[in-house]
Amino acid sequence: MADKNDDPKQGLDKRLRFLRFFFVVLFFLYGVRLFSMQILSGDLHRAQAQDISRRTETVRAQRGEIFDRSFTRPLAMNVDTFSVSIIPAEVPRGQLPELIETLAEIMGMTPEEIEARIPPRYHRLFHPMEIAASVPFRVIAALAERRVSLPGVTWSNRSVRSYASDMGSLAHVIGYVGEITRDELTHLFNYGYQQGDIIGRTGIERQYDELLRGRHGLETRVVDARGLRIAGQGSRIPPETGKNLVLTIDRRIQTLTEEALGSRVGSIVVLRPGTGEVLAMVSYPWFDPNIFIQGDRAAYMALLAHPHRPLLNRAIQSAYLPASTFKIVLSAAIYSQNVFPPDRHVACPGSIRFGGRTWHCWRRAGHGRVDLTGGLAQSCNIYYWVVGRDFLGVDNIVHYSREMGLGAVSGIDLPGEVAGFIPTPQWKQRRFHENWFDGDTMNMAIGQGWTLVTPLQMANLVAMVVNGGRIYRPHLLKEVRHPITGEVMERTAPTVLHEADIAPSVFASVRSDLRATITEGTATVLNRIRVPVAGKTGTAEVGLQDRWHSWFVAFGPYGSYDIEEQLVVSAIVEAANDWEWWATWATAAILQGAFMDETFEQAVRSLNLQHIMLRRQ
Repeated sequence: MADKNDDPKQGLDKRLRFLRFFFVVLFFLYGVRLFSMQILSGDLHRAQAQDISRRTETVRAQRGEIFDRSFTRPLAMNVDTFSVSIIPAEVPRGQLPELIETLAEIMGMTPEEIEARIPPRYHRLFHPMEIAASVPFRVIAALAERRVSLPGVTWSNRSVRSYASDMGSLAHVIGYVGEITRDELTHLFNYGYQQGDIIGRTGIERQYDELLRGRHGLETRVVDARGLRIAGQGSRIPPETGKNLVLTIDRRIQTLTEEALGSRVGSIVVLRPGTGEVLAMVSYPWFDPNIFIQGDRAAYMALLAHPHRPLLNRAIQSAYLPASTFKIVLSAAIYSQNVFPPDRHVACPGSIRFGGRTWHCWRRAGHGRVDLTGGLAQSCNIYYWVVGRDFLGVDNIVHYSREMGLGAVSGIDLPGEVAGFIPTPQWKQRRFHENWFDGDTMNMAIGQGWTLVTPLQMANLVAMVVNGGRIYRPHLLKEVRHPITGEVMERTAPTVLHEADIAPSVFASVRSDLRATITEGTATVLNRIRVPVAGKTGTAEVGLQDRWHSWFVAFGPYGSYDIEEQLVVSAIVEAANDWEWWATWATAAILQGAFMDETFEQAVRSLNLQHIMLRRQ
């Protein structure tokens, strides 16, 4: 019985000994762990603790500047300002709505605008989320005064894009920038883009965004519990400024071209045919790109509502009927095909009957008997109707149109270029389920019907005539320069876009006939220019009774082979303006001013056209 009574006591003693042993081991392990953390791994954990109080922020790179060919004054530059950001994870839980309300009051924003910048999925992010750029200093001062009560709020210097106040029509060339959107960021994040980055939207800004944007740096700061910086701590990786771009644009010729076009809806392109350099590109109406930087929504909506679409670069994004300028293509085809002798005459009585209707030449009294030279110089419709319909045919017209660069983009270094259009019998059958008729060929032969070209394409076409069958890719980038030293890092070399399978002698004949347009044809006013030039008029019917598109394409000096001297001009004034044959007057003033180093007013007076041009300006 005694043994049985002793059993419970012995079991309890065993359990107590086990518990004492367990606690001894447990405290021993805790001691080892504490020794390891504080002594053996102390440096590691101190570094981790420091990381908790360390802020890493992006130091945004300055965007490269954009200059005209003189490299003297920037067209697109940067101005210093401030940006404000929130690090969401540093805001105590539940205090973000109150913080947003306070910030909105200080910064003159709505809470909704700030909330849109910080989606809920980013609320635990240890990364600055920019909520405003171009913040004035007075706002930064107000934030600094209340810094202790604004956890997670930071600000930093930031450069903002600015455009020259006298940018004018170069807005279409330079373009503008805007903040990257969430959708764009999903595609571009792996290319180094971040939220809040500025990205090119149009023009050169978009085309060369990768060169202009530079590379961001990083700044690491150690802060205390109140978010104040601890002096002497942290590190910095400096940003790399974007490259500076020098364009082929000549500001003097650009201004001359702007003034020559005036406030008329249309476009003019001036280029060097021997290199493809674009010296001037004007499209009216234009816009002020600074409104996109300032966030002026009312001004932006006004641009969208404008009936003449100021955001459209008509030089490359509008396609027009080429009218009689298309006769240059027909002339090249006639000389090449030998299907109709160039010296054979066609009678022009002023009108002909075909297809059950009367087709009128632009000169109702008729031109009499004209050969190819006279037909082009006098722009005789009947000559081209007859030869195009009865001897060339639509297939040859289509072939030579494409051979001379029409119906395809030029590849200019601007986004948004359209290809124009060269119709074919096959296209008409697919589009309208109709056969191609001889009347369609007649319309096409004089640049009417469905054929569409851009002003830049017509400049390229004339450049091919000047170069004897070769087109150089038109380009706007002249040089890439180092942002600090100004050293030339890259220079754009002329690139052959297309060489026509047409004999050089054909183009020599066409050049001669285009010269006859000036000496004895429809544009004798250009004889007043101090250097010999050649060109072609065009008047496109657009369904209005008293207005037409006014075309003029020209080159000069005629007979010169100096690529640094030669110029090509392609001008169109739309039928949206009152009819005044302005493309020809404008081209005359541009060529006179460009060759003789004159302003628009001086050029007009040298041409003795002030009674027409200055009064109408």
